[in-house]
Amino acid sequence: MNYDQIPAVRRSELWLLRKSPAHYLYAVTHPSESTPAMEFGTAAHKFILEPEEFDKTYVTAPEVDRRTKAGKAAWAEFMESLGNRSVIKPADLEVIQAMDEAVKAHPTAAALLKTGRHEVPIEWTDPETGEPCKCRPDCLTEYGGEKYIVDYKTTNSCEDGHFERACRSYGYKLQAAMYTEGVFAETLESYKFAFVAQEKNPPYAVRVYFCDQGFIDEGREQFRDLIELYHLCKTAGQWPGYANEELIGDE
Repeated sequence: MNYDQIPAVRRSELWLLRKSPAHYLYAVTHPSESTPAMEFGTAAHKFILEPEEFDKTYVTAPEVDRRTKAGKAAWAEFMESLGNRSVIKPADLEVIQAMDEAVKAHPTAAALLKTGRHEVPIEWTDPETGEPCKCRPDCLTEYGGEKYIVDYKTTNSCEDGHFERACRSYGYKLQAAMYTEGVFAETLESYKFAFVAQEKNPPYAVRVYFCDQGFIDEGREQFRDLIELYHLCKTAGQWPGYANEELIGDE
């Protein structure tokens, strides 16, 4: 079964509940279309994490002038040969290749991302709510004699404080906690968690962030709050919006 079709809640969906259950319900029932930025990110993940699968999934478009008869014919032949593969622009592929080289040049990032098992789908049942959950770690590996879940993120900057703010904004603490819980349920082994962050612009600088126990514990608190809210809404069949009335006025 395709990962997206597995009937279980994932981290990105739970994070939507922080705004309100109504926002969560609308988002999951009205999925947004993929953007060029999202498609680029998916291709970069595939090339960096599963290079042996990249050519089975993507193919570069030929540079032809589709205004000419010969160009139209060449393009039609190319489209017929696609099969299930997606088209990627040569310029985008060059950027992805440069990003991959930057990862390989970073000893710690390369050790974390270029070994182990990649894109492993995991399903488990939350023991307190009975809700089915799922996650798909970018990489399960070993580093420094310990087992690690590794997640690859692209970012605008790896400067001090920037990625830390992204962790708060995008629910990366929740992700770390939920993934470690899911992997433990699947393997009965405790894993540590690390992020490999890479800037999206040249020189595609890389920085590795190892998550301490406090980071995981905060994420676990978020997970418990959100999975319990999800369970209550799902059981009641009610997905309310903002709950509180507020009095506003001039300060």
